[in-house]
Amino acid sequence: MSGLRLFDVTGGSAAEIAARSAEVERDLQDVIEANMEAMLGVRFLASEYSTGPVHGGRIDSLGIDENGSPVVVEYKRGRDAGVINQGLFYLAWLTDHRAEFQHLVSEQLGADSAAQVLWSSPRLICIAEGFTRYDLHAVREIRRTIDLVRYNYFGSGLLALEPVAKVTAGVPARGGRRRPSQGAPIGPRGAGTADLRGMLDELVRGFGDDVSSVDRKQYRAYRRLRNFACVSHAHQQEVVVTLRVSPKGIDLAPGFTRDVSTVGHHGTGDLEVRLRTERDLRRAEPMLRMSYEAA
Repeated sequence: MSGLRLFDVTGGSAAEIAARSAEVERDLQDVIEANMEAMLGVRFLASEYSTGPVHGGRIDSLGIDENGSPVVVEYKRGRDAGVINQGLFYLAWLTDHRAEFQHLVSEQLGADSAAQVLWSSPRLICIAEGFTRYDLHAVREIRRTIDLVRYNYFGSGLLALEPVAKVTAGVPARGGRRRPSQGAPIGPRGAGTADLRGMLDELVRGFGDDVSSVDRKQYRAYRRLRNFACVSHAHQQEVVVTLRVSPKGIDLAPGFTRDVSTVGHHGTGDLEVRLRTERDLRRAEPMLRMSYEAA
């Protein structure tokens, strides 16, 4: 069970709302499939997808995330180590049937989405009432991108989803980086931009063990279950980041922050932040943390 405790404090007194599991596994699957983009950052494609008579299985849910990665979602009402093995079985099938998956994406979302599927980073999301320490160890030994998510129902209408482990396949090791002097401006030819990107990388990864990244041609996305920061690859003289933060709640500063909710841009988020110095990065840190919490 989760260590999360929920209290109703209406009227000033605390009454604990007991956690419970789903009465029927399918009920959990139905509510997540109906709200998959809001809950997981994944666009729903298919439910109980048949893998054919030879393979003889059905994938609980198929989707594609906001970066174009194929996603297999498997559910278990209680604790069951088999959910990870089952999900890996289907993930292997998926990577061997790329054309079939892209055809499904084309049918549901259009040819443009199908052409941008990111096969370098297929994902497995396992959702269950709990996981053992052996499960947590096992996923770290498997060279696949896997999210373990614990669920709990509270009362009659509250569902909590708690990420408990994240592993990303092929993450490069991070070493030390040279830090420019405090407040040093980025030069006219972009000198120092790599250092600033490095400091940004160290900062956001330091928010928690659940942070991972994925690279697309246009941007690098930092994510938990969902993206919370997308760093553009297109800018050489500054670092441009979009965040999952409402611009309406931010005191926008020209040249530093901008509302891009109605402007075409790559990556997730409606708030654009432009970084030119280390001081800019420190100034942006509260917004980066806010976006991390929102994801």
